[in-house]
Amino acid sequence: MRFKPCTLPLCLLLLPGLSLAAEKTVYGLNEYANLSNLKLEVAAKLDTGAKTASLSARDIQRFKRDGDTWVKFYLAIDEAHTTPIERPLARISKIKRRSGDYDPDEEKTYTARPVIELDVCMGQALRRIEVNLTDRSAFQYPLLIGSEALKRFSALVDPSLKYAAGKPGCATDANLGE
Repeated sequence: MRFKPCTLPLCLLLLPGLSLAAEKTVYGLNEYANLSNLKLEVAAKLDTGAKTASLSARDIQRFKRDGDTWVKFYLAIDEAHTTPIERPLARISKIKRRSGDYDPDEEKTYTARPVIELDVCMGQALRRIEVNLTDRSAFQYPLLIGSEALKRFSALVDPSLKYAAGKPGCATDANLGE
């Protein structure tokens, strides 16, 4: 087989990309996620089109504790979650409203959501990610994992797969990664 002179340089340019892909983990469109801070395992949707991660929560209230802002909420997953959860507030996220969600009388094109940090295990990878709180009870998956969190997992998402990483298997003393 004989290559044209320009084929070899092209192949050499592609080699670094192949080694980068080898360092990534392939996840499916949906994965099981263990929220170790909350002692809970949920099904998650991996969404490269969303920037942030979202967790289904209701009755979200901010309060002060020792001069810091905290958030108290209940999981909006099913009726079994009757115990409030309290976590430090990491920041407030401004989420763009979709056209059908926009109220011209309010003049706001975004929704402000509280953000907390959670330790999330998918497959064998444990990462601390930021998660905004909103009621996702109308959606099939209580946890949406967006592109910022997917970067932390070094994820490649194959939408033709589901639960490719299997059940979460992170050790309790695992490193949270970068």
